[in-house]
Amino acid sequence: MSPTIQPAKSGDGAVLSPIHTENVLKSEVEERRDYSGAREKTDPREIALVRKLDWWIMPILWLMYWLNYLDRNAIALAKLNTLEEDLNLTGSQYQTCVSILFVGYVIVGIPANMVVTRIRPSIWMASCMTVWAIISGLTAIARNYTGLLLTRFFLGITEAPYYPGALYILATFYTRKELATRISILYTGNILATAFAGLIALGIFEMHGMAGISGWQWLFIIQGAATLIVALAAFFILPDEPLSTKWLTPEERKLAHERTQEDTVANKGQTTTWSGILDAAKDSKVWLFVAMQHGHLGANGFKNFFPTAIRTLGFNQTITLVLTCPPYLIAGFISIAWSWSSGRYNERTWHITIGKAIAVFG
Repeated sequence: MSPTIQPAKSGDGAVLSPIHTENVLKSEVEERRDYSGAREKTDPREIALVRKLDWWIMPILWLMYWLNYLDRNAIALAKLNTLEEDLNLTGSQYQTCVSILFVGYVIVGIPANMVVTRIRPSIWMASCMTVWAIISGLTAIARNYTGLLLTRFFLGITEAPYYPGALYILATFYTRKELATRISILYTGNILATAFAGLIALGIFEMHGMAGISGWQWLFIIQGAATLIVALAAFFILPDEPLSTKWLTPEERKLAHERTQEDTVANKGQTTTWSGILDAAKDSKVWLFVAMQHGHLGANGFKNFFPTAIRTLGFNQTITLVLTCPPYLIAGFISIAWSWSSGRYNERTWHITIGKAIAVFG
């Protein structure tokens, strides 16, 4: 005999129909949310969709970010070759060329955030990457301080739109509960670019003198060419928004759109760019994060002089470049583990505070 299925009962003892019971259970599952109201995934279709998004979006964004930092940090490695001698840099001219990149960043930062909401992100980001690839490659033909200064300035202008654009795409396709880990994985592109930049330069510097071109020039040429190839691929891979993504099926597009819409809470209906900027400017938490990021980036300035600092310990060029790698490999691992922990336990404040405290002591 088959087992008897007992009807479900409500809190007051009333018998619920099977359909009613199914709806109640479904509602309980759908309303499973964390402290911030972010919804937990339970639908197998949604889980499969997120996995597909990860395979399409994360690799191209990560590779773009990796090259973003690889290109900007190339100057620190070029200094170990014959950059200063070939361009006759004196005094603080090298430091000025390093810093001028961030002037371009400051100028373009906010406008880039505004543009990405008005132009297709795939076109905007891939176009900017194409231009920065060309500028990075053209750094090889700089013949003096002025030439290097100009290429660094325009490199900053063209690289600046990438990061806000990447965050915009992630926020368009992922829910709040999914974002922390994805952003952290993206950020390892920065860390691992710094980790492997020295090893890449070590190989390229072996070409020093080939075709009458210095090693540091080959570094900019080869990295610029690699960046250009990825930029061209980005035109076809990067998505714009869920309902127009070519590599999703119609059903997946609908699900991708609906789940991010459902995840959006406290929407006041103010969707214009200027109203968003005004809301951000009035939010005290934004300014707190600005101050924290200011200190964070200021402390990170040493990376442009890290290879030179290691060389002062008496190591030759090969050992110096190899020793620039391990600290950033460790940082990349900790970054992913820390963000996973934050997402797993739905906690942000202590993860940020403890991380910053360790950085201060360091």
